[in-house]
Amino acid sequence: MVDVARVAGVSAQTVSRALSGHPHVQPHTRERVLAAVEELGYRRNNAARMLSSGRSRTLGVVTLQTTFYSRAALTAGIENAARAAGYEVSTADTSSLDTSSIEVALSRLADQDVEGVILAVPLIHTSARIEQFIRTTPTIAVDGPSTDTAEVVAIDQALAARKATEHLLNLGHRTVWHIAGPEHWLEAARRRDGWRATLEEAGRPVPPQLEGDWSPASGYRNGLLLGRIPEASAVFVASDEMAFGVIRALAELGRRVPEDVSLVSVDDIDLAAYCTPPLTTVAQPFAQTGELAVAHLLRHITDPAGTVVPASVEPRLVVRASTAPYAGT
Repeated sequence: MVDVARVAGVSAQTVSRALSGHPHVQPHTRERVLAAVEELGYRRNNAARMLSSGRSRTLGVVTLQTTFYSRAALTAGIENAARAAGYEVSTADTSSLDTSSIEVALSRLADQDVEGVILAVPLIHTSARIEQFIRTTPTIAVDGPSTDTAEVVAIDQALAARKATEHLLNLGHRTVWHIAGPEHWLEAARRRDGWRATLEEAGRPVPPQLEGDWSPASGYRNGLLLGRIPEASAVFVASDEMAFGVIRALAELGRRVPEDVSLVSVDDIDLAAYCTPPLTTVAQPFAQTGELAVAHLLRHITDPAGTVVPASVEPRLVVRASTAPYAGT
């Protein structure tokens, strides 16, 4: 760092601040420091930095091992926000949602002396060990789990379901069928509850719920069932990826979207706008949620005794070509 300071013509403290994203470093000074870093091939020694400062400048993230877009997009949002704040991110993946697996992941992060943790797993319940960790380490839960000790940053999943269901009812459909996500996922449960509550409040019949596993294959299987029900003119699918499978199944059965069946899903992944037909979906602001989680975690690290205040991010309905007014029997 002293060598970088000499080449850049600044103090070592200024180099440290520039590389940590300190807000009081002038842009031209930061550019000089970065040019010197590039010239010298300088790399910071994180172990030495931790010893000198007593801080790891590292945030932990617990997430589920999955290929689902929503988890990957949320993790990317967290990592981008953490880097912008001058923090590294250490991720502990878990292969299942049972509490013992979450406890192991938290233990791995604790061994790395992370300053705080974002718990980005869709659990409905926690355990005594998880609660104990949260009491001693600043923790933010994203979309669950429900806990009295961790601050929660969540996308309003019940509102996402309400927006989707109301959109279909407003198009004149008598009721809305639902292909849900896995029962043990908190997001799936909240979307299911929002769908059911919207229909009940509107005085509409509540059809039997179908259940998928977030995959296009499960959407396809449920689509083959739904497509054989003549009165099913509208369906709310709990994810875009399942919706792709539903559209394929309906097409094979000769049922057109949206002429015969209107379809709304959730997520608004990149492919949603390019399938046939383009999906009407409820967009989840994954990047914004990740940024909000990091901001709340850093505030919690600075003031651990502060009040736990849940924060909610509102989803947005994106209307495309997979929905249309009810055309009759």
